[in-house]
Amino acid sequence: MSDSFSATVAHLSTLAAEGRFGRLRRGIEKEGLRVDRDGRIAATPHPWALGSKMTHPHITTDYSEALLEYITPVYSRPSDAMAFLADLHRFSYRHLEDELVWPASMPPRLDGNDSVTIADYGRSNVGIMKHVYRKGLDVRYGRIMQAIAGIHYNVSLPDELWTLLRERDGATDTPMSEYRSSRYFGLIRNFRRHSWLLLYLFGASPALDRSFLPDGGIPDNLQAHGHDTLVSRYATSLRMSDLGYQNKVQAQLKICFNSLSNYVGTLRHAISTPWPPYEALGVRENGGWRQLNANILQIENEYYSDIRPKRVARHNETPSQALEARGVEYIEVRCLDLDPLLTLGIDESRIRFLDTFLMWCLLAESGWISDDECDRLDDNRKRVVDRGRDPELRLEHDGRLRSVADWGGEIFAEMAQVASLLDRLEESTPHVEALAALAPSLGDPSLTPSGKLMRRLEETGEGFVDSMLAIAREQAERLRSEPMDHAREVLFDQLVETSHQQQKDIEATDVDSFDDFLAHYFDRAREPRATAAASRGEAS
Repeated sequence: MSDSFSATVAHLSTLAAEGRFGRLRRGIEKEGLRVDRDGRIAATPHPWALGSKMTHPHITTDYSEALLEYITPVYSRPSDAMAFLADLHRFSYRHLEDELVWPASMPPRLDGNDSVTIADYGRSNVGIMKHVYRKGLDVRYGRIMQAIAGIHYNVSLPDELWTLLRERDGATDTPMSEYRSSRYFGLIRNFRRHSWLLLYLFGASPALDRSFLPDGGIPDNLQAHGHDTLVSRYATSLRMSDLGYQNKVQAQLKICFNSLSNYVGTLRHAISTPWPPYEALGVRENGGWRQLNANILQIENEYYSDIRPKRVARHNETPSQALEARGVEYIEVRCLDLDPLLTLGIDESRIRFLDTFLMWCLLAESGWISDDECDRLDDNRKRVVDRGRDPELRLEHDGRLRSVADWGGEIFAEMAQVASLLDRLEESTPHVEALAALAPSLGDPSLTPSGKLMRRLEETGEGFVDSMLAIAREQAERLRSEPMDHAREVLFDQLVETSHQQQKDIEATDVDSFDDFLAHYFDRAREPRATAAASRGEAS
């Protein structure tokens, strides 16, 4: 623990006690597959009564028609975000009839690739582009991988805190957008060094249904549990393993998080560089589109990462252009499994821990990551994903091998200072309590979500689908019986009609052909917006 880290935390604690800055802000994106009463992925269209999946601000879909995605507004209090997320579920269950929201990250029973229906977003150019992009994911990776669900956690720091940090760093001559972006990238680098801890503590996918592997082959790290279930004895998150959202082509990109310019440049290279195997698949077929293009990435969203720097994009602006023009606005954590044992897949205590961890990543020293270190970090994450609960597991840290309990305990000790800092903004000690609740898991893997789920399967003898289906039914019964906040219920009812009308309006105003629309989109995407912003005197 460095003296500078402790001094910075102490300094900020004094300022927090004086009310000099406010709470972190966060928004939650939570996915969940619709399934039928037998635990099979739903074949029905996205319910009309939930609104337009293209324009509804809070209820949409990700890859497939069945993959619901709930999006909360940005809140400074975790309890508010959780209350909104709960009401989104309650509202949905008023219109799902006999269907259920699957509680696990790994999908329910599938019937081959075609059982995962690609989402249809209507006949507007934007809607067609979203659909073709998903068709491209199908021809590149298959649809089954796209049936995996998770939670994305978006966090930003209060503006007042950035001002205080810039003053303490003696960087007041540095434009705020540049300073903030640099510090956010420091946070991201520390996150990548230590995200194995989140995979250990929150990984909740040690099992899957055999139908997830339609070719019938069973990888060496999986063993049969009953007739239809495969388990990995010590795994924490099969979702984040080689079976889940991983891509060997993208692994060659070596996305660097050392600077904003390098990050944007690498992504721009990927969306403009053809990849021969994708060219062989073809972009057009019989007059229809198979994929948006044959490049390494069709668009930037195709890049899979456990964390991303983000900025809300304006009209006719790609995510990278938004970052170039105005800097990083918030970060998106993408490595969180749904915890089936929690009704909403996440809870407030877990949010408090995540906030503490991310603030620690920001305040701790964070040098640049070399290519060699990047490889070691990837190895550590893979070890925890594949066998994080193995008592013999060792991770590489500064040239030596350490256990999860040893290294994790050291991180917890530093995080305790940050938890106390954040609790200066609260009436009680929720951040300290969140750390205390999770600390025993470091020495006892059976207390982790993956450990609890494995124990449930072993003790009951249930298969993965049967066990998750029982949980889904319990959660559905509870959510259906609970009252909603009246104001939110009125809002959600209004958004159904409003979102459908917005989609109609977008479709009615399209004048360009889809071919022209797409050509114009990629012409704009190749334009470096930082230069354009500077020429207008907007870069700051």
